[in-house]
Amino acid sequence: MADRFAGFRRLSLRSLVSRSPRSVAGQVFLLQVAVVVLLVAFSVFALVLQSGRDTNAEAKRRSIAVAETFAHSPGVQAALAAPDPSKILQPLTEAARKVAGVDFIVVMDTEGIRYTHPLPSRIGKRFVGTIEPSLAGKVYTESVNGPLGREVQATVPIKEDDGKVIGLVSAGLKVKNVTHQVARQLPIILGAGAGALVLATGGTALVGRRLRRQTHSLAPDEMTRMYDHHDTVLHSVREGVLIVADDGRLLLANDEARRLLELPPDVEGRPVAELPGLDPETVELLVSGREATDEVHFAGDRLLAVNQRPTDPDGGPKGAVVTLRDSTELQAVTGRAETARERLKLLYDAGLCIGTTLDVKDAAEQLAQVAVPRFADFVTVDLADAVLRGEEPAPTATGMRRSAVQGIRSDHPLYEKGRLIDFVPSTPQARSYGSGHSELVTDLAAADGWQKQDPVRAQKIIDYGIHTLIAAPIQARGVVLGMVNFWRCGDHEPFDEEELSLAEELVARAAVSIDNARRYTREHAMAITLQRSLLPRALPEQSALDIAYRYLPAQANVSGDWFDVIPLPGGRVALAVGDVVGHGLHAAATMGRLRTAVHNFSTLDLPPDELLSHLDDLVGRIDQDETGTESPENVVGATCLYAIYDPVTRRCVMARAGHLAPALVHPDGTVTFPDLPGGPPLGLGGMPFQTEELELADGTQLVLYTDGLIEDRRRDLDVGMELLREALAGHPERPPEESCREVLEALLPKRPKDDVALLIARTRGLSPDRIADWDVPADPAAVAGMREAVAEKIEEWGLAELAFSVELILSELITNAIRYASEPIHVRLIHDRTLTCEVSDGSSTSPHLRYAATTDEGGRGLFLVSQIAERWGTRYTPHGKVIWAEQALPKVLLDDAGPDAALPEEGASGPDGPA
Repeated sequence: MADRFAGFRRLSLRSLVSRSPRSVAGQVFLLQVAVVVLLVAFSVFALVLQSGRDTNAEAKRRSIAVAETFAHSPGVQAALAAPDPSKILQPLTEAARKVAGVDFIVVMDTEGIRYTHPLPSRIGKRFVGTIEPSLAGKVYTESVNGPLGREVQATVPIKEDDGKVIGLVSAGLKVKNVTHQVARQLPIILGAGAGALVLATGGTALVGRRLRRQTHSLAPDEMTRMYDHHDTVLHSVREGVLIVADDGRLLLANDEARRLLELPPDVEGRPVAELPGLDPETVELLVSGREATDEVHFAGDRLLAVNQRPTDPDGGPKGAVVTLRDSTELQAVTGRAETARERLKLLYDAGLCIGTTLDVKDAAEQLAQVAVPRFADFVTVDLADAVLRGEEPAPTATGMRRSAVQGIRSDHPLYEKGRLIDFVPSTPQARSYGSGHSELVTDLAAADGWQKQDPVRAQKIIDYGIHTLIAAPIQARGVVLGMVNFWRCGDHEPFDEEELSLAEELVARAAVSIDNARRYTREHAMAITLQRSLLPRALPEQSALDIAYRYLPAQANVSGDWFDVIPLPGGRVALAVGDVVGHGLHAAATMGRLRTAVHNFSTLDLPPDELLSHLDDLVGRIDQDETGTESPENVVGATCLYAIYDPVTRRCVMARAGHLAPALVHPDGTVTFPDLPGGPPLGLGGMPFQTEELELADGTQLVLYTDGLIEDRRRDLDVGMELLREALAGHPERPPEESCREVLEALLPKRPKDDVALLIARTRGLSPDRIADWDVPADPAAVAGMREAVAEKIEEWGLAELAFSVELILSELITNAIRYASEPIHVRLIHDRTLTCEVSDGSSTSPHLRYAATTDEGGRGLFLVSQIAERWGTRYTPHGKVIWAEQALPKVLLDDAGPDAALPEEGASGPDGPA
C-alpha cells in the first residue's frame, strides 16, 4: 500500500511540475494551494485565541479549587496555631500539589509570610502577589512573575468559625504549562492542512491527466495550429483516407481517395453502398467495419491495397478509418522480390544441407535433392571417376561417373546412377568441363551438339518433354571435379541468364564440400593404407591355433587398434592385441612402432609380464621424446594384451596392460571372462604387471578384441560385454571365421565410430605321440644312451633323414648342460611343423656363440648347432633355462601333414579383404 501511494505521489508531482501555470490544471492547482494555506492559517489563529482563553479559565478554575480544598482541609487551622506551622504544612502541601497536578501550593499568614513553598528556600519570605482581597475574605486570581516564573495563581482565605481570616492559601500553574496544550493541538491542524493539500494535489493531477488525454497534451494555441494543418496534411498525403460512420455513411474522404475511387464532389455524408463505381467486395468491406490489412481490391483498372481499422478502440466514436494505396506497380516489383527471396532461400538451404558428411557421393546427392523441384525438374551430377577415389581428375570429360540422379519423376530417360560416361567434345558438358564456364541450352530440340552423345537417348529426352539444360562445372581451387546438369520439362519456362548465375552460385557452394570430401577420401585412404601396411598381411603358419580375425577401420578416421600372431619355439604361439589412444596418422604410426617392438621382444621369448614391462618403458620413452612438441596429440597412451599358448601343455599364460579381459568359449558352449589381473595402461610406469595361467581344453576359443567392439555412446560397457557373451555362447562347434562374422553383426552398427580389432583362436593341443622327453643324469657317459634313444624316436616318426643332425645337436647341448650347468637336466623332442630339440637345466647362465681358435680344445659346440639347426635360442624358466634348436621337416612330410597343419589364407581375411 505504501508503494502504491509513493507511486501515486511521484506521478502527481511529475504531472504538476510538467504543467505550465498558464494551463487550466496549473491555475486550478495554484488556487487550491492558496485556499488550503489560508484555511490552515485561520485555523491556527483561531486555535491560539480559543485555546488561550479556554486554558486560562481552566487554570484559574483548577487553582481556585485546589486552594479552597486545601484551605478547608481538616487540621490546617490547628497547624497554623502550632509553634512551627511549616514543619506540619510543608509535607501536606507538597503531597497535595502532586496529587492535584498544580505547580505550587503556598500557605502564608495574614502578613503574606510563607509557611510552605515547592522551593524550601522561599519559606519564610513574603508571598509575591496581591493578598488584600483575600484578607477581606474574597477569592482572588491573578498572573504574576513568581519564583517559578510566569504564574497563574488563586489566593483563598483560611477562616475560623467566626469568619476571622487567620491565614491564606495560594495555588497555581506556570504559564508555559498552560500554553503547552496549544502546542499539542497545533500538529493536528497542520497535518489536516497537509492532507488537504495532498488531496488537492491528487485531484489536480487526475484532472490534468484527463485534460491531457482529451487534448493530447496540446495547449490551446497548439490545438489551433493542429486543426489549421489538418486539412492541408489530409488532402496532400499520397494515400487515400476514408472515415466511415457506424451506420455506413462516408464522413470524410481526402483528395487521394477521391482520385483513386473516382468519387463525386458531394460524396461526404452519403451511404457507402450508394457511391458509384465501387467494387461490391470493396463496399462489403467498408460497410462491415472489420479489420483488414493490405487486402487487395480492384477499383477500375487499379489494384488497391486496403487497410481498415475501427475508430473506437479507446472509447471514441464508432466507425472505421480506411487507407488506400495504389499497388498496381508494386505488384510487379513484389513478384520480382519474391523470386529473389526464393533464390536466396535456395542458396541458404544449400549451404545448410550440402556437405554435412565428408563423403563425395553424399555431397552430390544432397546437391541434387536441394535443387529439385525448387530450381529444376531433374538434376544429374557427374563426377570424374578419379574424384570418387580421392584422386585428381582427368583434364577431359571422359571417365565421368554419374553419382546422383534426382527428379520429379522416376521414369525419365536420363542416364542411370552409377553409369560411366565419356562425353563427346560437342556436348555442353564437355565444353563446360574444358572451359570451366557454365553452358546454357534454352532449346534442346534445336541444338544438335548434345545429341551426338547418344542420338537415340537424346530423342527420348526430347519426346519426354525435357526442353532446357544448364551444364555447370563443379570447380574448386581451379580444378574441375565434375558436372551438374539442371533439366526442365513440361510447361516450365526455359532457363534464362539470371538462373544461369543462380546455378553457378549453387554449384560453387557444393564444389567446396565435394572437394573437401575428395581430399578427405584421399587422406583417409592413405591413412588406411598405412595402417593396413602396419598390420599383418597374412597369418603365420602354425598348428597350435585355428585363427580368424577381423579388422574394421573407423568411418571417420583411422585409429591405433592392432593385433598380431607370433609363432614361438616349441610349437607355442603368442597372441597380441592392442589399442593406441587417439586417431589419425600419428596413432597409426605409433601402433606400427609398438607392434614392431612386440615382435622384437617376443624373439627374446620373454614371459607376458616381462614383455609388457619392456613395452611400458618404450612407451614412456616415446612420451618423453614427444613432450617437447606443440601438439598434445603426440603424447602416446596405449593398452595391450599379450598371451602365449603352449599346445604341448595346453596351458595359456597371459597378461594385460589396461586392456579388456578376453572371452573364453569352452567346449560346452559356455562363455566366461577370466579374472585376469588388470595392469595400468602402457606409458604410466611404476606398477608391475601380473600374469595368469589357464589350462584350456582342446576346442576352447580364445577371443581377443579392442574396446571399439563393445563400447558405444548409446550403451554401457556391461551391456556390450553381455552382447558379446550372447553372440558367442551356445556354438562351440562354430568355426572361428563364422564366429567373427556373427560377433560383428550382433555388436557393431553400420558405421562404427572407432576401429575394431577382433581375433578368435581355437586351441588344438599337440598329440602326446608327437612328444618325447627324457631325464638325463649329470654323467658324460649318458650322452651315448641319449643319442640311441633319440635316434629310435626319430626313426619311429619317420624322420630318419634328420637323425644325424639331431644326434649331433643333442650331443652338444647335453654335453654343455652336463659340463657347465646344474641338474635337473631334461631333453624333449617336439614333432610339429618343425622338429624341435630342447635341453633344459637348472642354471640360468646362458651360453654364447663364439669363434674358437685353432688351439682351443672347446667352444665349437654352439657354432656347430647354429650351422646345422634352422633356428636356435635360449629361453628362461622359473627353474633355469631351456636351449632349443629347430630342424625343418622334409618337404614331403610337410605336404602330407594335412589341412590342419596350415592356416587357410582366405579364412583369415576380413570383410574388406586381407588386412
